[in-house]
Amino acid sequence: MIIRTENLHKRYGRHGALKGLDLAVPEGAAYALIGANGAGKTTTIKTLMNIIAPSQGMARILDVDSRALSPAELARIGYVSENQEMPAWMTVGAYLAYLRPFYPDWDTALEAALLRRLHLPLERRIGHLSHGMRMKMALLCALAFRPRLLILDEPFSGLDPLVRDELVESLLAQAGEMTILVSSHELSEIEGFATDVGFIDDGRMLFQEPLEALQARLRAVRVVLDRDAVLPAGAPQTWLDLKAAGSVLSFVDTHYADAGLKARIAALVPGVQRIEVEPVALRSIFTALARATRDGRTA
Repeated sequence: MIIRTENLHKRYGRHGALKGLDLAVPEGAAYALIGANGAGKTTTIKTLMNIIAPSQGMARILDVDSRALSPAELARIGYVSENQEMPAWMTVGAYLAYLRPFYPDWDTALEAALLRRLHLPLERRIGHLSHGMRMKMALLCALAFRPRLLILDEPFSGLDPLVRDELVESLLAQAGEMTILVSSHELSEIEGFATDVGFIDDGRMLFQEPLEALQARLRAVRVVLDRDAVLPAGAPQTWLDLKAAGSVLSFVDTHYADAGLKARIAALVPGVQRIEVEPVALRSIFTALARATRDGRTA
């Protein structure tokens, strides 16, 4: 695992931001860390980057304790955060010239290609860039040295659709060359390149698995009845977001299996006319799991 945490805790006084977090990011993955605001995503990333120290537990990145990251390891890690700080008084070109000597693997041809793709003006001061342009600048700086690991903390927050598309296109162009850990609420963009997903809530990892496996076990189920639908008593805990509207009963099945599905539904709901089953998009998965977590249920 290129990133691994075990029983990771971070406390601020009496408040626990991380509560025994176990995270495992495979080499070569594009791992999406998802969860509501305040769930602990940014705290996790800042701990991995040694911006803050853990209160307890273990965090390893590139097989090194996060508290012992050296310049050699940091030169192989690209990091972009929502609130990236860069010297406002420097121009784009001057800042790139300043950074190049710190990274032995800096690729000037890739830098030039990213400048063209992201439409960044070399002569403009960083302080005069819009938020979207600053995020593009931060991504260029993180990609130009071809990092082994790229960590992105809410990189799409507050960006207009065009800028988001440009950032995602730049990531996709290099996604196969590095491992990516990304936290974001822009789940439709993440779904385009994520291979693995972890769901964090209240400082704990509820589950993590390959996105393909997650999407295989979740299905949106729509049951059309010959009468008005009523929420069934004793519905399985694995049926999330259960709703009744007119003659339709709908839910998300988190342990979907086609075999015997009709019989299981008919045993709880009389008058079944037909059953419709569809895949679930990542945004809908997140919404269903977030509601279940809020209601004290698990997937």
